[in-house]
Amino acid sequence: MRGPVARVVAGLAVAALTVLAACGSSVAAGPAAVPTTSAATAVSATGASAAASDFSQAQSDSSATTPGSTTSPSPTPSEATASATGTASTSPDLVAGPAIYRAGSSGDAVRGVQVRLRQLAWYSGVITGTYDAQTVSGVKGFQGKRGFPVTGEVDQRTLDRLVAMTRTPTTAEKNNVVAPVTATGAIDPRCMTGHVLCIDKSTRKLRWMVNGSVLKVFDVRFGSELTPTREGSFTVFQKSRNHVSTIYHTAMPFAMFFSGGQAVHYSADFAARGYNGSSHGCVNVRDYNGIAWLFDQVVIGDEVIVYRS
Repeated sequence: MRGPVARVVAGLAVAALTVLAACGSSVAAGPAAVPTTSAATAVSATGASAAASDFSQAQSDSSATTPGSTTSPSPTPSEATASATGTASTSPDLVAGPAIYRAGSSGDAVRGVQVRLRQLAWYSGVITGTYDAQTVSGVKGFQGKRGFPVTGEVDQRTLDRLVAMTRTPTTAEKNNVVAPVTATGAIDPRCMTGHVLCIDKSTRKLRWMVNGSVLKVFDVRFGSELTPTREGSFTVFQKSRNHVSTIYHTAMPFAMFFSGGQAVHYSADFAARGYNGSSHGCVNVRDYNGIAWLFDQVVIGDEVIVYRS
């Protein structure tokens, strides 16, 4: 018969085995769950960033706009990686689908593709309805940015993403018709002499004026409350046709600088999304052909008046 000490030791041993058994049961149930994120979830969460990245090819100092109602098509794993790393790479398992439109295609649908590419600054030519070399080049650029197989042909994946990131082309856009823009606000007296970029923040219009006459009017948008467009009297001190922002590393076509880093320039994001966002202080213009023309009219030293009517 064992003594009291032996019985205590035996009891402790049983208790220890019971605890170990319980721990073992917990571990046997499986390792702790590790939250995972599917490729689709990762891209959905970063869809606006992908669109903004595309717009930045020709927008201003990285216009701060993300569409609230746009949803992206189901992404691929390579896109999730691209969104997480900031770079696009084509997955070796991702293959192009059958071409819907390719070089030589023509018709109204091709016009729509060209307009949508132009909204994202991947196409800058005349809308022809013919799938030409410039259209092929634009599609390749768009595909490469998305991490898709770069074929220059529009397959279903390319078309779905292009549609998701743009608005429906209008009949006017498909036929190169630019509706005249008019301005109703009062003209600042400082705009009445010489060559002046007369910019009214109240009506969101830019008038190109020569000796008191309005030669052309443009829709424009400005910086947000955090990065406001400065008001006052300035002069154009630098022009850069194919400028790239040194701060945001984004394209700023037809930039005409008037106050520090603030400039009048084309914005593909403004062209695609309208007034749903703002710039980082620059004056965005959405009429590509119009500002291309204006850029050639303006010279260093021309006045810039930014005011409220």
